[in-house]
Amino acid sequence: MDDLRTEELVIRVDESVPASLRLDWLGRSSSGNPGPFLVPFFDKVLAEATRSGRAVDMHFEALDYFNSSAIATLIHLINSAGQAKVALRIHYDPDQKWQALSFESLKRVVHWFGSGGGPAVEFFTVHAGP
Repeated sequence: MDDLRTEELVIRVDESVPASLRLDWLGRSSSGNPGPFLVPFFDKVLAEATRSGRAVDMHFEALDYFNSSAIATLIHLINSAGQAKVALRIHYDPDQKWQALSFESLKRVVHWFGSGGGPAVEFFTVHAGP
């Protein structure tokens, strides 16, 4: 699978672990409408994960920022992963205040609405350090 690259955002795909697809988010996601480039990318990721029987590990620790539009797209991905029966694991750095607030909110949304009927979405804190 190819990485996703935009002006500000890179999502690097690592397929080296047989049990998962690792997506490292780098840079910033500040687009007012990221759906047109994120949704097709995630559709490919979920198709590959389904085909190969892998989970998807998304790592946000090195991401500088994302806005509420990106969160809305992540909610869409969580629902799509649930419908596709793909396990989704989200890793973030709670020492970055914006990440702590964003992912705690996202956890509540997932708890309230579920993940589309599929495997539970898991959240992991990773302290990136100085």
